[in-house]
Amino acid sequence: MDLALLRTFVTVHRAGSFTRAATLLGLSQPAVTSQIRALERQLGRPLFLRQARGVTPTSIGDELAHKAAPHLDALVEITEAGLDEESAVRTLHLAGPPEFTSLRALPALTPLITQGLALRAALLGDATETMEGLAAGHHDLAITTARPRGGLLTATPLCDEEHVLVAAPRWASRIVPGLLRRTGPAVLDQLPVVEVHESLPLVSRYWTAVFDSRPTAAATVIAPDLRAVLQCTAAGAGMAVLPRYLCESALDSGEVVALLDPPVPPLRTYFLVVRTGTLALPHLARAHECLLRAAVGW
Repeated sequence: MDLALLRTFVTVHRAGSFTRAATLLGLSQPAVTSQIRALERQLGRPLFLRQARGVTPTSIGDELAHKAAPHLDALVEITEAGLDEESAVRTLHLAGPPEFTSLRALPALTPLITQGLALRAALLGDATETMEGLAAGHHDLAITTARPRGGLLTATPLCDEEHVLVAAPRWASRIVPGLLRRTGPAVLDQLPVVEVHESLPLVSRYWTAVFDSRPTAAATVIAPDLRAVLQCTAAGAGMAVLPRYLCESALDSGEVVALLDPPVPPLRTYFLVVRTGTLALPHLARAHECLLRAAVGW
């Protein structure tokens, strides 16, 4: 069987589209279509179901992808690494949320640099975009707060992060102690909101988990980076919901104050995600294990 046909097939399987696969391979779409048809003729079975938007693998296509992809990835790794000592460096392409990747994942991986690992990071705030990029081969390892579906990607729970409702002391002083716990979130209507998006993803999740309600206020400040949200909150822009690891120092120093200490704090789980089978690659397996070990202390 022609390895070039298998490579095209695996790329289509990961990309979910002949068009996206053609872009990744540097081929024309008709060339990709022709190669897939040639492989289907060799096997005597259809590998994809053509749909209005992209393609869906058949059960035979899924089986072939899961068997072939790890070996093709290993061959690419060998080819790119070369055989001499000067080519021993392996590059890990990591994708994940900007704050978590910057403050936790990348520092945890730096010890591997002395073992011949080079790092390339893509800081992405959208989990869907992250997993699509991973499936298409743009990344080797992804950190995401969404568990992927299907068998193409494999997810391992990494850690949980606790969310905290915080505000600067001048805003916190306006909340009568114990009143929030007794009467609910209505007492917070007077406080401006600082968030990462107009949809208030963190505040809404907190309100649902703790108050069993939806927030009524619109955001006063929108900053698409939690580090900026923290700085604005500490400066007095309003209240925010932040991961505890991110605001721990500000809480300890008194720059921000926790407005509530719920019995069961809201948690969000991070996952390590790879293309199924690629943990057979040594440099990827080392990075995966390194992050899991580091997460024990997170």
